[in-house]
Amino acid sequence: MKLIIASNNKGKIREYKDIFEPFGFQVYSQSEENICLEVEETGTTFEENAAVKARAIYGISHCCVISDDSGLEVEALGGEPGLFSARYKGLETEHERRLAVLKGLEGSDNRKARFVTCICFIDEAGEEHLFSGVWNGEIAFEEEGTNGFGYDPIFISEDGNGKTTASLPLSFKETYSHRAKAVRKLIFWLQSRSNF
Repeated sequence: MKLIIASNNKGKIREYKDIFEPFGFQVYSQSEENICLEVEETGTTFEENAAVKARAIYGISHCCVISDDSGLEVEALGGEPGLFSARYKGLETEHERRLAVLKGLEGSDNRKARFVTCICFIDEAGEEHLFSGVWNGEIAFEEEGTNGFGYDPIFISEDGNGKTTASLPLSFKETYSHRAKAVRKLIFWLQSRSNF
């Protein structure tokens, strides 16, 4: 079954291919399908943004599409970066955005944070299905590690034994992350369908 990932994020695409190809999906990124589209995220929730992106790609491809919207929510920052994690404070690079979070927490004893994701899967019939996941943890005091992407070098998950996600193998994130939790819900749903 053909599946298009409604994203141009290379790290996210790699994670999804690793997850879905063993289930028999032929997984393609937008660019591999020659879909040059940057969908504006106009929603006010992760769920709305995931659906907006998936609908746009489905409207072009008319095959299965998966999209997600994810973000880091830091308690002491009032839930920021949240929906704006990929464009936090208008900063250009992931490194700059990580430093902004670290700076915002200077002098704070509260390092609690969580990653949140919502996946929108549109099936071949055009029906939408939403699946969510949460990964609790805390923010490190400095960047560490080179695996993963985004805020992984400053996020210490509840199951990470004190190490940042970027300090651990990619397989760790693919097993425990917010996206992995949401994907497991999606896979369970797919397996419950008689034609899967």
